[in-house]
Amino acid sequence: MGAQWKQKGREEAANAKGKIMSKLAKEIIVAAKTGADTSTNARLRMAVEAAKKASMTKETIERAIKKGSGQLDEAANYETVTYEGFGPHKVPVIVECLTDNKNRTGPNIRTLFRKGQLANSGAISWDFVRLGAIEATGAEDAEVAAIEAGAQDFEAADDAGTRFYTEPTDLDAVQKALAARKWNVTSAQLVWKAKNPVEVDATARAEVEAFLGDLDDDDDVQNIFVGLK
Repeated sequence: MGAQWKQKGREEAANAKGKIMSKLAKEIIVAAKTGADTSTNARLRMAVEAAKKASMTKETIERAIKKGSGQLDEAANYETVTYEGFGPHKVPVIVECLTDNKNRTGPNIRTLFRKGQLANSGAISWDFVRLGAIEATGAEDAEVAAIEAGAQDFEAADDAGTRFYTEPTDLDAVQKALAARKWNVTSAQLVWKAKNPVEVDATARAEVEAFLGDLDDDDDVQNIFVGLK
């Protein structure tokens, strides 16, 4: 694992409650704060592409863009807040939240970490590296694609695809290069990748997964990165 954690069956379970759509809309809103044009705003372009892949309607996407870029009267004051800590069995975890109320989010995250230990900023992230991560499928040899597209590294992804790693500033360029080489890009985002992921037995892993699932169910939690093999 070592990078972004995704709840098993999350799409089926979360779509029923609208949670995935809510999180995707928040990302669009925040990304649109720096510009509503997807041709010049790489973060917004990737957020919109992710929303389209999840079957978000065009009207909902456009409304989120307008809300984030200030074209609507209603305020949208989401901000990114990052929490670091240990889950059960000392597994390192980084949690990224998008919230409009830190006074709500902070206590909620502290409560969720009761089965682990919340840490100060920097106490966990030093053992992670910030990278761009692109998940894609293609018929071409992954090593050749990584070299030609300018990726730093690659590995097998969970869905039988390939995960390409890039410098954070190269994420958009490598994504475009892979698409030009006929790779089907399913996701592209900035991640925290653990340098020294922890290995645990099956029983402990189930406890960690349950802890991560509880975190993921919180409406303010946007992404979870875990140092787990």
